[in-house]
Amino acid sequence: MLWLLRWLGHDAVAVLDGGWQAWQAEGLPTANAAPVEAIPGDFHAAILPATVDAGQVLGNLGQGAFLVIDARSAERFHGGASPFDTVAGHIPGARNRFFKDNLDAQGYFKDGAALRADFLAVLADYSPAEVVLQCGSGVTACHNALALEVAGLPGARLYPGSWSEWTADRARPVARPLG
Repeated sequence: MLWLLRWLGHDAVAVLDGGWQAWQAEGLPTANAAPVEAIPGDFHAAILPATVDAGQVLGNLGQGAFLVIDARSAERFHGGASPFDTVAGHIPGARNRFFKDNLDAQGYFKDGAALRADFLAVLADYSPAEVVLQCGSGVTACHNALALEVAGLPGARLYPGSWSEWTADRARPVARPLG
């Protein structure tokens, strides 16, 4: 939701690190009162050019103009069985960064320095502006986008169609390291 609101040009958004359960566990204030009535506004979406489509990803194969980072689990990335994927594998040339690796054992984002070191190892010679994030359906790739921001590495773009769109066209190439 954070990524979508920002994509539409809404900057006043935040994430509850650790989720609602963590907020409650820390004894932070909550309210049970009825919500206040919404105040009409005049928000006008200003869609940001922070996405790429399947054609751009296909055109990048073998070119290396940008790096695709896949947020799915290593098992799914490498072609292991998955109830979610109709085709096993990944986009050729993509690198894997499982979105759950952004969190510590308690479910909070790792600190910025740790995330920065982790992502710089994946990015190698690519700058964040040369990164395209994808996953199974465009959702968990947004987790990596936020983690890159926490790491001080903003600017990556999203491939919203992700793996589900990529594999919908059987003519698109697929890397299958596990066979």
